[in-house]
Amino acid sequence: MSGQRYTSEFKDEAVKLMTGCGYSVTYDAERLGVSQRSIYKWLKAVQPLHNNSDEHELFEAMREILCLKSQLKQTEEERDILKKAARYFVSLLE
Repeated sequence: MSGQRYTSEFKDEAVKLMTGCGYSVTYDAERLGVSQRSIYKWLKAVQPLHNNSDEHELFEAMREILCLKSQLKQTEEERDILKKAARYFVSLLE
């Protein structure tokens, strides 16, 4: 065990990958270079108690928001790439 400490931002991003868009723990752990146990621990820290329906609904809403934010970020990156490509091809025509 390396004893490496991760920033809260790093942990939040890892949890967003899991809860936001449904990546598997194995995939997420490999991609981020952390243990599966760490990811499970981070997930458990943010998940609400299952006996309170209000907390569960809030968690589901937060999960959906995180997924939508992730999709928006990806769409904006794709748009920016297309804008650059369009500018490049217009410059070739001039």
